[in-house]
Amino acid sequence: MLRRGFLLVRKGLTADDVQKTAEALAARALELPELAHARTVAAYVSVGSEPGTLALLDALRAGGVRVLLPVLMTDNDLDWGAYAGEKSLVRVQHAGKMALLEPTGERLGPEAVQGADVVLLPGLAVDARGMRLGRGGGSYDRVLARLERAGADPALVVLLYDAEVVERVPEEPHDRPVHAVVTPSGVRRFR
Repeated sequence: MLRRGFLLVRKGLTADDVQKTAEALAARALELPELAHARTVAAYVSVGSEPGTLALLDALRAGGVRVLLPVLMTDNDLDWGAYAGEKSLVRVQHAGKMALLEPTGERLGPEAVQGADVVLLPGLAVDARGMRLGRGGGSYDRVLARLERAGADPALVVLLYDAEVVERVPEEPHDRPVHAVVTPSGVRRFR
């Protein structure tokens, strides 16, 4: 029910709203010291009315950062590929799910995320404790568990609209808090 509410609000946004937010998010995110010093960033390509990521991905890549993007596998886990610009993306329709923009080229394996200095996570909301509400597919829960098992400790950052930073979201035992949320109006840290 909570997820549906956030998705409904996003659905009401215009393309202009999404574009302006993407530019503001890129500017705010690039101010993060974690991103300024990152050599490898695992990110994602926003779709539909999600807070836009392409401006940020291009800025990171232009700055010499290696950007990894997810490739959804049939079991909902994520493989990774390197981002080589917007023309290197292909639209993939996954059965029973939304179409995603995924990188073409070599697959690096699910463990590739372990080499990231920063992981940008999609979400629908983050609460005052840093707990993230995802879409419910579990893909990023697997990524976070994989990072934990490997002893990797990248900065975990969520990009959201201002109204999606809330007092509390539901939490499950496997959920892990993120370190920061970036919205058009600023950055909020949780560690």
